[in-house]
Amino acid sequence: MSKPFLIFQLRPEDEAADDEFAAFLRKGALDSSQVRRIRLDQMPMPNDLNLQDYAGVIVGGGPGCVSDDPNTKPKIEARIEADILSLMPEISDNDTPFLGCCYGIGILGKHLHSDVSKRAYGEPVSAADCTVTETGRLDPILAKIPEKFSAFVGHKEALQELPDGCEHLISAPTCPFQMVRYKSNVYATQFHPEADADGFSTRINIYKHRGYFPPEDADALIAMCHAADVYAPEVILRNFVQRYAV
Repeated sequence: MSKPFLIFQLRPEDEAADDEFAAFLRKGALDSSQVRRIRLDQMPMPNDLNLQDYAGVIVGGGPGCVSDDPNTKPKIEARIEADILSLMPEISDNDTPFLGCCYGIGILGKHLHSDVSKRAYGEPVSAADCTVTETGRLDPILAKIPEKFSAFVGHKEALQELPDGCEHLISAPTCPFQMVRYKSNVYATQFHPEADADGFSTRINIYKHRGYFPPEDADALIAMCHAADVYAPEVILRNFVQRYAV
């Protein structure tokens, strides 16, 4: 691999960030020499960043919401959002390989002036029942993905409509826009393609006071994660890496 993948992380909690990063490496069949990790909670966007130096961009999840009131949004979350959004014109104009995970679908939607809000389609911590659309069956990133599968979700906001220029790849009854593609190479998922039961259990414990669920439900949600049959989403991450590795 001559170019590394660029991984942006947004989580301010070390345990959550480190666990997510390890999951990206493990599920994407990557090692640390094949990526550049940037934790935007710890540093601003580098001024000298050249996206052409990278095979693709992966954006992880985080506790922020792009639809939160900018007047009350924590300063760190506002700065992270602005930093990621600053890259989106170049990514969308050049059709740069991009995979936005959970928070990333909100970023893509906001960049494309679509409705991202808490009006509908928020999903509690759960394993969503996902279905690949007819268009999705033709997409190379979804190769070897079953038509129906489960994926871990937990989010307060969601796309309320399909953004202009996007293809709808995966749906679910609880939140219709689970995966979309803009142009040919810009992807975003509402679910977490890197998450497994252990990783999601870690996040449940870390974020149990962030309003995603009543804190007293944490143990039951962890048990749900370990009982769920979630195996397909990681193939999407691996397919993305394999397709764009150069």
